[in-house]
Amino acid sequence: MKTLDSFYINGEWVAPAAGATVMDIVNPATEEVVGKLSLGTAEDADRAVAAARAAFPAWSQSSREERIALLERVMGLYKARLADLGEAVRTEMGAPVSVCNAVQAPVGLAYMQATLEALRTFAFETVHGKNYVRHEPIGVATLVTAWNWPLALINVKVSSAIAAGCTVVLKPSEISPLDARIFAEIMHEAGTPAGVFNMIYGEGKTVGARLSSHPDVDMISITGSTRAGVEVAISAAPTVKRVHQELGGKSPLLILDDADLAPAVQTGVLSVMMNSGQTCIAPTRMLVPRARYEEAVTVASTVANALTVGDPADPATRLGPISNRAQYEKVQRMIGIGIEEGARVIAGGPGRPDGLDKGFYTRPTVFADVNNDMTIAREEIFGPVLVMIPYDDEEEGIAIANDTNYGLAAYLASGNPERARRVAGRLRAGTVRINGAAPDFSLPFGGYKASGNGRENGAHGLTEYMEVKSVSVA
Repeated sequence: MKTLDSFYINGEWVAPAAGATVMDIVNPATEEVVGKLSLGTAEDADRAVAAARAAFPAWSQSSREERIALLERVMGLYKARLADLGEAVRTEMGAPVSVCNAVQAPVGLAYMQATLEALRTFAFETVHGKNYVRHEPIGVATLVTAWNWPLALINVKVSSAIAAGCTVVLKPSEISPLDARIFAEIMHEAGTPAGVFNMIYGEGKTVGARLSSHPDVDMISITGSTRAGVEVAISAAPTVKRVHQELGGKSPLLILDDADLAPAVQTGVLSVMMNSGQTCIAPTRMLVPRARYEEAVTVASTVANALTVGDPADPATRLGPISNRAQYEKVQRMIGIGIEEGARVIAGGPGRPDGLDKGFYTRPTVFADVNNDMTIAREEIFGPVLVMIPYDDEEEGIAIANDTNYGLAAYLASGNPERARRVAGRLRAGTVRINGAAPDFSLPFGGYKASGNGRENGAHGLTEYMEVKSVSVA
């Protein structure tokens, strides 16, 4: 039983202020309580912000070399604790051990490495004749992270803010607190100056609301649902602080008629089911030429039905549970809605997989015969659920792909590179991946429309945490 009853503020582990509540940390694979977490109050948020504000003048004037050295120390310590970090994610959100060790924990390093490389060459000042333009840190940055890829989100935000010269208050998700505690320990051991990095736990309605409205916070960066992003923006508006949002998605995989169909469908299904479908950029709408639709349905059904759902500690497990009860119930409700709407279940369906009578396990589900007006095609489900939609020609495929409130990512499959490039240019999404391309963490990441604003990763991520100052010389 782990007890997380302290916050990291001004270089020290401190007890919560009076009025803190305690919640259970639940292992979603067993539904057993594995720890207790103290949730902060507005007073705790104020203490963390005060520490960050006091540390900002000195850290904002730190050199590029000082920031590089700190990030390098953090990365070294992070590498030494990869196993601990992976085990924390497996325990708190039920990701399979293979995913934790190969992706969930290491991806944090990849994001930080991309930030580090951008920092080495970033032009903080550019000359325009006698005049010049400076990029300067915006100030105190509050970072609100989600539970689905906790270490990726913490690393990209913290590294970018610190590299830019900001000081930080991190509010990780209360659903995934174990890995965040280890990360804070790493920041402390790395010798981060007091107040440069602070971390408190708390719910959005209390700590999150206070941080987003705080007059001494200059910027808030949130990864979460579109609903949460809207609430943060409204709360932040009176203080006119910068709001950076990476929010929901309902990403299309547009398979063109010249694509190698079977590999494209297989890659699409596996991408959706990765991390039990709890990935904001998952290609959850598969758009297939009508002439090859039933062929694609057969492939998708075969792939999904072959996936092993089970104990995250078993190396053979491909899908673990949904991370928490509320999300599990939402996914089950959405599967039921899909059936009510008349979609054809070709894999999975409601309920737990056979042989699993406890834990928040969901059957990998694929719906065929979906039209883009159905609820399951419009709303983000955030579980292992794929919908398949037929289309008649390229124009209709592009129209369906863009017919969404979201615009975080889009995927394309085509045998013609020139055609793929042309179609990619017409998709209204912040990220487009062609033919299963791997992620490049140096490229900007962020969404169109209700998927948010601003960009993360590399040099673009650094600029989110900076103000631009022009200086004219007589």
